[in-house]
Amino acid sequence: MTKGKGQKAKGKGEPTEKGPASIDELYQLPLAEFTPARNALATRLRKGGKSSEADEVRVLVKPSIPAWAVNQIFWKHRTRFDRLLAAGDRLRTAQSSTLAGKSGDVRGALDLVREALSDLSKLAATELEDAGHNASPGAMRAVTATLEALSAYGTVANAPRPGRLVDEVDPPGFETLAALVPSAGGSASSEAPSRVLKFQQQAPAPPPPRETPASKNERREEERRAKLAAAKAAVQDADLAVRESRTAAQAAQAALKKAAAAAKNTEQAMIAAEQVLDKAAKEAHAARQLARRLAAEGEAAAQAVEDAERALAQAMKAVEEI
Repeated sequence: MTKGKGQKAKGKGEPTEKGPASIDELYQLPLAEFTPARNALATRLRKGGKSSEADEVRVLVKPSIPAWAVNQIFWKHRTRFDRLLAAGDRLRTAQSSTLAGKSGDVRGALDLVREALSDLSKLAATELEDAGHNASPGAMRAVTATLEALSAYGTVANAPRPGRLVDEVDPPGFETLAALVPSAGGSASSEAPSRVLKFQQQAPAPPPPRETPASKNERREEERRAKLAAAKAAVQDADLAVRESRTAAQAAQAALKKAAAAAKNTEQAMIAAEQVLDKAAKEAHAARQLARRLAAEGEAAAQAVEDAERALAQAMKAVEEI
């Protein structure tokens, strides 16, 4: 069948329905669209005979709000995001050189990391606000902590993958950091730097002395007394909490009564004000009507005066002619 004019054949790999064509595109969508778009993508892949890929997509987790914000700046501001990762690599190299006894510009590298973090945090706040999310201090702390953790990993292999984050990223632990720090020659080293102190394994603690029946009974009595004291303290705390709750409830009830009385007075005042306003409106309407009538009467009187003056002038002229 010949395709009509303007009809375009679908290219290989293009989605047959509306929605993302890949996982990367899925993580670039607004957060509210993630779940339905993920399910639609999995369905399209399964219909296309790609069952394993469909299963992979189906189990993808919806990102948290901070993770979504970091994903957005990765996809939309890639050059500036890569600047943060490069600054993290530079800081790690400078720290390695310093530990090896060589010169390393740790301060300069730290400044670069901080500048990149500040830049990307502002972009993330804008993304959150533009999407209708609250860029609260808590959310921004999570965003900044994730960006800082990603800078610590830098561009090394097996680092968390920006752009597909589903949760906040924790900073690498001590062992991970030791593996990430390159040697003085620039390559990764499995051994710790020479200036890192090695901890010696402590000797096992001696076994506790054997407990006698008397000491066991004494210990049990002490435990019973401690539990009884804790229970009494808990009862006292609960009693205090009950009294405080009752006091708060009474205060709230009194405030409610006061607010209800104030509302009633306000309503009565509003009714009185409406009545005064209605009376004033009626009086203003009557005054306008009176003003219009007086204006008409004044106009008629002025016309009468003008006519009388004209008649007087004609009469005087007639007298003079006689």
